[in-house]
Formats: sequence, C-alpha cells, structure tokens
Amino acid sequence: MSEVMNPAMLVVMGAFVLAFIFGAVANKTNFCTMGAISDVVNMEHWGRMRMWMLTIAVAIVGANLLYYFELIDLSQTIYQRPVLPWLSLLLGGAIFGVGMTIASGCVNKNLVRVGGGSMRSVVVLMVVAISAYMTLRGLFGQWRASYIDPVSIDLSQWGLSDQSLPQLLSALSGLPEKTALLITMTVIVLVLLAFVFKDKRFRSNLSHIIGGLVLGLLVVAAWFLTGNIGHGEDPETLETVYFATNTRTLESMSFVAPMAFSLEMLLHWTDQSLRMTFGIATVLGVVLGSFVYAISTKQFRWEGFASVEDLRTQLIGGVLMGFGGVLAIGCTIGQGLSGVSTLAIGSFLALAGIIAGAAATMKWQQR
Repeated sequence: MSEVMNPAMLVVMGAFVLAFIFGAVANKTNFCTMGAISDVVNMEHWGRMRMWMLTIAVAIVGANLLYYFELIDLSQTIYQRPVLPWLSLLLGGAIFGVGMTIASGCVNKNLVRVGGGSMRSVVVLMVVAISAYMTLRGLFGQWRASYIDPVSIDLSQWGLSDQSLPQLLSALSGLPEKTALLITMTVIVLVLLAFVFKDKRFRSNLSHIIGGLVLGLLVVAAWFLTGNIGHGEDPETLETVYFATNTRTLESMSFVAPMAFSLEMLLHWTDQSLRMTFGIATVLGVVLGSFVYAISTKQFRWEGFASVEDLRTQLIGGVLMGFGGVLAIGCTIGQGLSGVSTLAIGSFLALAGIIAGAAATMKWQQR
C-alpha cells in the first residue's frame, strides 16, 4: 500500500486539517468553556454558554447518527467502557475546573492563545504536558492507579455492556437499543436547542451560531475519520485496528493526553516505536489554525507574564489541568464535547465536575 493511501497517514493528515479549522474558528468566535462559565457566574451572560451548548447538540446528533447507521462504533470508545470510575471523573473534573480557572483558560484555549502569540500559554502548556505525562505513567500515575481509579462501578454486573444513557434506558424500559438511542438523543438535543435559541440576542448572533455548528461538525468529522476511514485491516498483522490513535480505538477532539504524547514524542524523537498520531496532529493543527487567523486579521500579539504572581498561578493551574484532565479522561473538549457526544454517563459526571470546580473557584476569587 502506498504511503499516500496508508490509513494512518490519512488519519493524521485529516486530524491536522480538522484541528486547523477548529483553531481558526475558536479564535474568531472566542470559543472558551472557562470564559462561558465565567460569563454566567460573574455577569449572568449566557451568550458563549449557548454557543457551547449548541456545539454539544450538533456533536451529539452527528456522532449518534453515525453510530445508528453503523458507520462508527461508539461503544468501542474509552468513554463507554462498562467500568465507571466515578470518583476519578468527578474529582478529576473538579480539579481540572479549578486549574483552568486559575490559568484563565482550558488547554484548548491556551493552544489558541499560543497561535495568537502568547508565550505565557506556551509555559502553561509545557506544565500541562509534564503533569499529564506524570499522571499517565509517572509519580501521579501511581497515586491515580492505586487510590482513585479503583473506586468504580462495574455496570456489566447489572447487565449493561457499556455506560451509555441509551443502553441504560434500553435495560430499564425493554426498548430496542436503537430505539432507545433515538429517544435519548432526541430528548437531550431538543432540550439543549430550546434553551439555546429561546434567547433573542443569541438568535441574532450569526457568528456564534455558525461557530457552534462548525465546531460541533468538526467533532463529528473526527469520529468518522478515526472510526471509519481509520478503521481497517493492518497490512502487517492482518488484524482489524484503529490506525494512528493513542488509545487504539476511535477518538475525537481532546487535548490533555495528546499534550503528554506530544511531549513524549519530542523527548524520544529517535524512538522508532513512536509515531505521529491523531491526538498529536490535533495539537499542532489548533495552534497553526489560530496562528493563521491571528496573522490574517492582524491580531497576532506577543504576550508574556504580567508578574511573578501571574507566573505562579499559571504554573499551578497547568499542574492541576494536567493531573485533573487525565483523571477525568478528558478536558472541556475531550469530555465536554467528544465524550458527551457519545452520551456516556461518565462524560456527564466529568463535565459536571469541571463546571462545579470552575464555578466554585470563580466565586472564591470574587471574595
């Protein structure tokens, strides 16, 4: 098979293109989960929150229609495993929420800022990568594996093959799984869209509407890329595999663990066992997409730390985001968009932890 037609190469190239668009759109629309929560908590303004909710609705519809028509298998994702590590998800989400508030933005927002010229965010992301790697395979990882991850619920003991809400509805009601999927998806999406578009100001904000639609579709496209185009027979082993993903299954947008894998690749560049992956390509794509938008609109500005105190808080925030993001199996994008789009119970728990941690920190900062 030629290199051009290699599925792994297609996945990596596709990931870069999707993330490039994601970075440019996120920069243009000021898409930021921490900012959306801050607008609600501090100013009771729901504009950016509605944009985020619109993005979630689009991602849920697209991902689950792909699953319904058997174009991808969401039950194979890391989000839908039958073991529900509820403590890791809630605690990790809360820690991540605290960290992103202290650091004035989540990992995705800091990637966008790097593209806009922020050296401050470069330092934050370096700390995130180190902390995340330590939580995956280092000192923090020992604590995680020994004390936090074991606190879990095995849903298979209750007859559930995964932790999706449709699976739960099917088990409780006796409905066919596909019917339960359509009902769950429809109810959640209609509730989200009703709240999003009931606001007249949001309905007139074309930038936020288009931004939400595009970002949601990018999450869906990423699922299709890794779960369909990147799913096939390995010519060397003849096994059916998911190409070029770190989890060895289908993936969509997420940035904490990919930051750790990016660092690993830079540190072990000559290690022939390491390859460019979907996650690493998305990290690069978001930065370059944001950079091109910033340059083209003349918004590129070099930015550093305002003070030693600013440096200290950013470093603490980076450590918390790296640790919490791995515990929660994702960040505001990895769980808040990609995970939630699979309708996994654990993703909603992680998202609740992130919002609670961020909101509590903002209230504390106000005082």
